[in-house]
Amino acid sequence: MEGEGGQRRNWRQHPLAKRLPFLLLAALGIWLWKGSNVPERELVWRLVGPGWSEIRTVEFQVKDADGEVVKRQVHSFQAGPPDSVTEKTSLASGTYEVWVFARGESGPSRPPRVERLTLGDEDVRIERGLRVPEGR
Repeated sequence: MEGEGGQRRNWRQHPLAKRLPFLLLAALGIWLWKGSNVPERELVWRLVGPGWSEIRTVEFQVKDADGEVVKRQVHSFQAGPPDSVTEKTSLASGTYEVWVFARGESGPSRPPRVERLTLGDEDVRIERGLRVPEGR
């Protein structure tokens, strides 16, 4: 390939070569974004029953079928929790275990309460009643 004045053109000097890394990165981002069909879900935990007024921290750990933590969220409260706690998270359809740890103003956290959660494709908002984990 000869350019003007008999000079050979270098492919690295081509304008497209400077844009190529950006174009590849953008294509990869779009592919990953379109390829992740994991819906965002809203998990609403209604805190029911006695004992919640003493709780100041609640931790939720969502574990997949292999026991891997796929979502972890900690909520802290100044004067006791509200009537419900809401989490927004992207979870694929399937069965999960939700480990709930509760801690009062002082002392260690209570033993976890384990809730089973099964999500279908149509489940976008899931509401569950949750009792305070029992003390030691």
